[in-house]
Amino acid sequence: MNKRLFKGIAIVAMLAMALSLAGTVWANPGGNGGTNSDAPVTAPRVDKSTAIVQLTGDPLSTYAKTKPAQGKKIDFNGSNVKSYRAQLSAQRNEFKKWLQANAPKARITGQFEISLNAVSVALNGTDLAKIASAPMVVRAEYEGLYYPTVEAVVDPDLALISAFDAWSEGGGGEYAGEGIKVAIIDTGIDITHPCFTDEGYPAQTQLGDTDFTNNKVIVAKVFNNKTPSMHYTAEALQEHGTHVAGTVACNFDTAASVGGVDIPHGVSGVAPRALLGNYNIFPGDVLSARSEDILNALEAAYADGFDVANMSLGGGASGIQDLLTIAVDNLDMADMVVAVAAGNSGPNYFTVESPGSAKRALTAGAATVGHFIGTPITVDGVEAAGLAGKFATVTSDLTAPLAVIAGTGVDGLSTVCAPLNAGSLSGEIALLARGVCSFSTKIRYAQQAGAVAVLVVNSFAGDPIVMGSDGTADQPTIPAYNVSITDGAKLAMHSGESTTISAEPAYLVTGNDDFMASFSSAGPTDVDFRVKPDVVAPGVNVLSSIPHQFCTEPPCFAFFQGTSMATPHLAGSAAVVLWLHPDWSAAEVRSAIVNTADQDVLKKSSSTDLEQSVNIIGAGRENLFSAVNAMVALDPVSISFGAVPSGSGQTLTFDVTLTNLSESMQTFWVEVGPGDASVAYSVSPETMELDAGASGVVTITMSAMKGAAVGFHQEILRVGTGDVEVAHAAVFTLIK
Repeated sequence: MNKRLFKGIAIVAMLAMALSLAGTVWANPGGNGGTNSDAPVTAPRVDKSTAIVQLTGDPLSTYAKTKPAQGKKIDFNGSNVKSYRAQLSAQRNEFKKWLQANAPKARITGQFEISLNAVSVALNGTDLAKIASAPMVVRAEYEGLYYPTVEAVVDPDLALISAFDAWSEGGGGEYAGEGIKVAIIDTGIDITHPCFTDEGYPAQTQLGDTDFTNNKVIVAKVFNNKTPSMHYTAEALQEHGTHVAGTVACNFDTAASVGGVDIPHGVSGVAPRALLGNYNIFPGDVLSARSEDILNALEAAYADGFDVANMSLGGGASGIQDLLTIAVDNLDMADMVVAVAAGNSGPNYFTVESPGSAKRALTAGAATVGHFIGTPITVDGVEAAGLAGKFATVTSDLTAPLAVIAGTGVDGLSTVCAPLNAGSLSGEIALLARGVCSFSTKIRYAQQAGAVAVLVVNSFAGDPIVMGSDGTADQPTIPAYNVSITDGAKLAMHSGESTTISAEPAYLVTGNDDFMASFSSAGPTDVDFRVKPDVVAPGVNVLSSIPHQFCTEPPCFAFFQGTSMATPHLAGSAAVVLWLHPDWSAAEVRSAIVNTADQDVLKKSSSTDLEQSVNIIGAGRENLFSAVNAMVALDPVSISFGAVPSGSGQTLTFDVTLTNLSESMQTFWVEVGPGDASVAYSVSPETMELDAGASGVVTITMSAMKGAAVGFHQEILRVGTGDVEVAHAAVFTLIK
């Protein structure tokens, strides 16, 4: 393995992350990250006043004379690059002249040449079809609008992904990620937070607005076309980006507390020593970013020499012609790892969002971490815990009889979506079920019936959630908490018994790990039906940093949830892999993280049954220790045969390139599961001998029977050496 020299003694003591009370299924970038009201949330998906226009010819990342060799970056000082940039500039000028003659109201607002050969255009009433008709235009599309996808003695997040073991490969967490640069394309990073102090960091070249940089966060730039008129800066005025950045690279073993509750261990990012870049696409109070903002930020990060980009955001996918996804693919081929959120539009299939739908994005699904700051609840010696939300909480210990309201909801409890008899809950603590109507509605009905507090039992497995109000008038005023299904079942056995809700919150480790988040977007992608997400990481109850203005007692930390929170685990992991293997290409890093993931650990969001669908879990839950010790890279990281008509009886093939990542010759065996009665799979060759660094191709064959069963058909491709499996990949066919 090409590892950095061991530096000092391995560190054993570690960190902490607990859960606060912010973010859930669809998190916006402002305020507390958003909460779950059990009401649908919608947001605009495109900006029809602007467009991204792709011009003929390749960008620098893929043009034959300028694309970098595998594992290298574009040489911006090379004569070929300078010459081709001049050609692209001349082409843009020709397009500008065409606009002046044919669409005089339209105006070019930005230009791109690294990831796409394209410009952004303010349409000013011009029809998009008119722009698309220009002779030098390949494609024109409205700009998408993208949104942040929020929602023991050691940090549970890091323990789940085996980060501590991975760190020990290079000397420990004090050094993990050293020298690797990660761009946070988000809402900014608060450099006053102790997670980002630059004490002990060597002097760095700082770029952009240096009021918001130091020797840890070395770039601060803002990307929004209204910046001149609105005077936007790169300052972190929203929580999301600082939270994401903390998960990537919060300084090693940072002390933390949430709402006055001390966390019993320090907090670290996945790559604590990595350097960060603040590429702010949600400046001020801006809640959505256009495609061109994101493209500008990506290209700036690449040009600034960043190795990894984190995009905890998502918007409407537009199939394989989505230009933002093409840009992500091209940057990966030009050797920058781009980690992207799958989106918070689950749990249904076909919900993966752009640009997480990109073929070569490192796309994150979200699963639970079993810890949070909770309110102890006791009845007859039984201990449970509730999670406060956007409703009142007790100010002193509250003791009252427990009223178990029977119905047809979870565990036989009522959802209380209709008024109850007046006085029927007088002086009691009501236990009821989540579902059907909003939290505000059911709590209001319980209050009207005389309840002094409400416990709402969650309908999904795992820890309780943050309950949000529905925004209607006359919100309920009694204390209300969400409790887990497990605790709800325990409490339901004590109807009528004296129950106490404590006024003192506590940090709780529950062990409710690895449940798939019900909001996590699922594949396959539209049009070409590829497997997404690629891999799953912790994304529910993730503790990380927030800006100082969002808490009363620094240091400021909070628990958020969303695929936004899973994505920086992957970006930080990419930084650790590159720290230990600086000669690996972006594709090899991506494969190491995806194709060594832990299998058979993720559970369904609604039960403790294992979740097996590759379009929900990808290759499994990431294991960073396995990733840094990867022996073989697969390209692509998953295999999809697309949509096959049921009656066609087709046989199709799919090639996968294997690259030996080890330092010696290896003989790899390759096998694929046989399939089922409708779809059969095979692979050739079944063994392959590869020298160190060498590559070879295996071919997977899919044979669909005539009249094959309509639906999803999947298997697993496995690669090993000796009697040890060293990699695996999802194999998928959609029969239509």
